[in-house]
Amino acid sequence: MYYIGFDLGSSSIKVALVEMATGKSIDVAQEPENEMSMLAIKNGWAEQKPEDWWQHSCNAIAKLKKKHSITADQIKGIGISYQMHGLVLVDKEGNTLRQSIIWCDSRAVAIGREAFEGIGEEKCSTHLLNSPSNFTASKLKWVKENEPEIYSRIHKFMLPGDYLAFRFSNEINTTMSGLSEGMFWDFKKDTVADFLLSYYGIDASLVPDIVDTFGLQSRVDEKGAQESGLAVGTPIFYRAGDQPNNALSLNVLNPGEVAATGGTSGVVYAVTESLSSKESTRVNNFAHVNYLKNAPRIGKLLNINGAGIQYRWLLNNLAVSSYDEMNSLAQEVQVGSDGVVVIPFGNGAERMLNNQEIGTRLVNVNLNNHQKGHLCRAALEGIAFSFIYGMEIMKSDGIEIKVMRAGNDNLFRSAIFSNTIATLMNCEIQIYKTTGAIGAARAAGLHEGDFEKFGKNINDNDYVMSYHPLDNRSNYHEAYQNWKKELELIINK
Repeated sequence: MYYIGFDLGSSSIKVALVEMATGKSIDVAQEPENEMSMLAIKNGWAEQKPEDWWQHSCNAIAKLKKKHSITADQIKGIGISYQMHGLVLVDKEGNTLRQSIIWCDSRAVAIGREAFEGIGEEKCSTHLLNSPSNFTASKLKWVKENEPEIYSRIHKFMLPGDYLAFRFSNEINTTMSGLSEGMFWDFKKDTVADFLLSYYGIDASLVPDIVDTFGLQSRVDEKGAQESGLAVGTPIFYRAGDQPNNALSLNVLNPGEVAATGGTSGVVYAVTESLSSKESTRVNNFAHVNYLKNAPRIGKLLNINGAGIQYRWLLNNLAVSSYDEMNSLAQEVQVGSDGVVVIPFGNGAERMLNNQEIGTRLVNVNLNNHQKGHLCRAALEGIAFSFIYGMEIMKSDGIEIKVMRAGNDNLFRSAIFSNTIATLMNCEIQIYKTTGAIGAARAAGLHEGDFEKFGKNINDNDYVMSYHPLDNRSNYHEAYQNWKKELELIINK
């Protein structure tokens, strides 16, 4: 018997099958095989058709069933992960009223900024734990202001994962964790943020019913079964945004545990019980998947735009053939790259740097002495130092770091990168081979509440290796201080 998990991204839909008993991953299918299209009518806009998400999900289910000769009755539960901060609007018949305004669409930035000033920083920080910023609530306000005819026909708004669950079940609901991602949750009153809805002039009736993150949320109905190929009555047991789900997939559930990714951009997601939000304009705070009023678990999310894209740029522009070659060249250079410094923020404004566009800087290169290896090591160190800089901000906002867990398909595969972070943060970094879709499938089993078994399945099936703090911390500390000095010269100029 199996659970099935969906990871609804903006590039593709990934669907995973795992064994119920062991949590072992059977397979992961991706649809489409190439990237999904994205409509950008204006600069800074990004939209997708929710119907495409559904069709790709159905195609992936069919692919997995056929490949592994699995019947619909063998799939006993559904888990859903999805791109955060998107907006889906439907009428009373459940028809979408417009394309989804997805996470990377920036049209509502000014609306969120005005609300932060109008409502007040203190109230937003203590009740929302964030600025309203460019999140889902602000996008809904944009529709109200700019598309009043569409707004007048809205029956409910949904997040992307809510829409996928709706297509399976014909039931519209959401989770408290999801509402917190969209800035619809008041942590102080532990209810929907009526004050923000009132400020935006949004009718509270548009908010979907709220169900638990883990538990029976709805069941596949006849239409959902006919279109998807799953059995009528198959339960949907779990739903969460991609970053909380990524943390869950790495068994990051308790204070002191941190999930990280180092892809094109970098993410640090730290679980804490602190409701502190003094860095609410630089660090996002969401209800983690296991949040309870009497046992709060907040996921503090730090985004670093200039991460793996910096290393990829070097790959494309140096006379090298692969990341492995770059890593080998970098290993030949000592800690600190002989003074060469790379400031890696060349992928747009950095929220943790108060939305400044720092750009990429290459500093202290001696054309007589420095070679490709120095650039490669300086880039890896510079990206790692940007993570350290961000985590220092997070630590000032109430987190502690006992262990960091990361996937095995990004910058954390580099020993230089991981050793630098482990040594400077004085924490173990554990590497796992898993995906968000696999994590969502396994999470379907958490309706039974057995988190110990869930964690054991991750360790038994996914653990790869660990990095530990190195002894020569002084070299790393000196290199970081040199890097930080160069960054602050730019920031304070």
